[in-house]
Amino acid sequence: MRKTILAAAIVSFGALGLTACDVKKTQEGNVDIPKYEVEKTQSGSVTPPKYEVTTPDVKVGTAEKQVTVPTVKTEERTINVPTVDVTTGKEKQEAASATK
Repeated sequence: MRKTILAAAIVSFGALGLTACDVKKTQEGNVDIPKYEVEKTQSGSVTPPKYEVTTPDVKVGTAEKQVTVPTVKTEERTINVPTVDVTTGKEKQEAASATK
């Protein structure tokens, strides 16, 4: 349960981090693709192999069993937990403009 919550928190913070970015294009890009000439020298033929596959039968079910289960008691405590404060790129620029 804790691992699931932790994984969800990490994904949420990652998504928040990506949406909080302010992106500006500062330079145009250019790609020159090389040109090639290809000449066919031989005709080919492909015959893939054939397979017969016998899959296993899988049966899933439930059965009642008596097991010893530990009980858990909970108590309320005050602890320090991590916090995250995100300042978006746009907010940073506005703050920098306001201080100039």
